[in-house]
Amino acid sequence: MTTTVTADDLRIHVASKQFDSTQSEDGSLQVLQDIDLQLPPGEFVSIVGASGCGKSTLLRLVLGLDTAYDGAITLGGEAITGPGLERGIVFQDHRLFPWLTVEQNIGVGLRNSTFNARQKRNLIAEHVALVGLEGFEKSFPHQISGGMAQRVAIARGLVNRPRVLLLDEPFGALDALTRARLQGELQRIWQKERITMLLVTHDVEEAVFLGDRVVVMQPHPGRIRRIVDVNLPHPRNRSDPEFIRLRDDVLADFLAPDRHGAAGIGPSDVPPAQPAAPIGFSSERIRFAW
Repeated sequence: MTTTVTADDLRIHVASKQFDSTQSEDGSLQVLQDIDLQLPPGEFVSIVGASGCGKSTLLRLVLGLDTAYDGAITLGGEAITGPGLERGIVFQDHRLFPWLTVEQNIGVGLRNSTFNARQKRNLIAEHVALVGLEGFEKSFPHQISGGMAQRVAIARGLVNRPRVLLLDEPFGALDALTRARLQGELQRIWQKERITMLLVTHDVEEAVFLGDRVVVMQPHPGRIRRIVDVNLPHPRNRSDPEFIRLRDDVLADFLAPDRHGAAGIGPSDVPPAQPAAPIGFSSERIRFAW
């Protein structure tokens, strides 16, 4: 793990989070425990784990929506104490305003910015092009596909030029074809923009395909089990033997948790056998549905 802190590092230092719970003996539920993670500027980090391991809760802490936790989260050495323009987010649901056009929805990301009207128009046009939606600027959400709507959401998250973009299962609701295409698009955008990105996902293949590092989490409470470096060139090839090896290495943490000497998922938590993949798709792309 990196130890030297630079001006734009995102640093999550021994962060722990509890929620009130009537189901536990002491009245609290430990959701996150001792999360320690550092992201240098421009790095893409994927966090993968089963539901209940606190992935989305961690993003809420980084976004500044929840400040009631132990530990410290800083960006460039400054404590995160609430939402800020230097951090954008893309959710699983695109959350577009149905009464706004594509360009107007992207422009929502600029409402609290200091750019003037001309700069905003230029930024919107630039990000429409970045996500490949030229010709659809005046379209409303009901007039475009789900994949296109998610592109709008990505453009909205990037248009304010944040230092960090958080991605909360951004492709989880999409079909396999659209999902694979948008993973490639996101990889292309990240290579072009070099914004620090933090992705949470259930999908092991997605995590390896996009991330420079894959953070493997285990639940109850949510904590980092290990971090896997993905030293593969871009654009990535899902058929590359080294890609497959890394994917299977991460997947083994969920199917055979004792391999690394840590208590983890039991037999009842292993997902059922997956149906055969259609021709042209990799059957190794397993998405957990816990």
